[in-house]
Amino acid sequence: MKRDGELQFENQIWDAISRIQFAPSGNNLLVSSWDSNLRLYDVDNSVLRLEAPSEAALLDCCFQDDFVAFTAGSDGLIRRYNLHLGIIDTIGNHDDIATCIGYANETCQLITVGFDKLLLWDIRVENAPSCSKILGAEVNSMSVSRLNLTVGIGTSVHIYDLRYFDKPVASSEPHKCTQIRCVSSIPYTRGFAVGSVDGRVALQISDSSSSNDIEFIFRCTPKSVDGRHHLASVNDIIFSPLVQGAFATGDNEGYVILWDAGTRKRLIELPKYPNSVASLSYNHVGQLLAVASSYTYQEAKEIEEPPCIFIHNMDNISTKSVSAGKSASGS
Repeated sequence: MKRDGELQFENQIWDAISRIQFAPSGNNLLVSSWDSNLRLYDVDNSVLRLEAPSEAALLDCCFQDDFVAFTAGSDGLIRRYNLHLGIIDTIGNHDDIATCIGYANETCQLITVGFDKLLLWDIRVENAPSCSKILGAEVNSMSVSRLNLTVGIGTSVHIYDLRYFDKPVASSEPHKCTQIRCVSSIPYTRGFAVGSVDGRVALQISDSSSSNDIEFIFRCTPKSVDGRHHLASVNDIIFSPLVQGAFATGDNEGYVILWDAGTRKRLIELPKYPNSVASLSYNHVGQLLAVASSYTYQEAKEIEEPPCIFIHNMDNISTKSVSAGKSASGS
């Protein structure tokens, strides 16, 4: 169904969506969910290409390339999928629930996080993690960008070099005493953005060619009721491959907002979604933005409409005129 430049997939996913991710090239969209299925959608043709069942809730997913994907499951298993042939195999497991997964093409490493530890897998070696690290606390979120792994634990962010994994190369507490909900590496420079459970976003961007580092915190959802701010968790942050400095946030109130990091202004707010925004993904050229509208099991009062995926054509949304945008609210 098309609506205001959107393409919507519906009535296909039967439980909460944990992650959506566009393929490294092309417009296939990977979807993991709590109903134990991994799905692959052909967005160009609006069809479901693959539905692969498992025996556990799938809590995260990622691509290796356009034809191979991985999932992390509540049973601790790390599964690999041949998306062309529909073949599934298990490459290994955690001793507890596996919650996060990502792939680093530069080092051919799969990174997985569970309640027990963080594991690095060299996918060229059969069923053997190349490195194991106990972090001492539950990881809230992680993000892989080139040779860097950014991990959010509690109120802290730690950045690791995947080639030398003895200790973090940088650590910070961008939110001080507020728990981190999501973390996103910036793909085109050194830095990251984190979203907190109280509706704030913190950015740290380092410019090696100048001294113009950017570091600030703002409220992502500055709407108020009776003069008080909503405390809606920021569930995901994604940077645009098309417009440098532009990024999108999705929150537990069902809002997606596009921001400009350099001017600290809001570019546009998309219409409210029926559920919380669980996950976001741009395609490889930044022309399409996928939004997963789904309950996230964070709040008892969360709306439980059937999960849906919306696809926005960003050509229909102008992000070039930032002068009309609203300034981000201070922390």
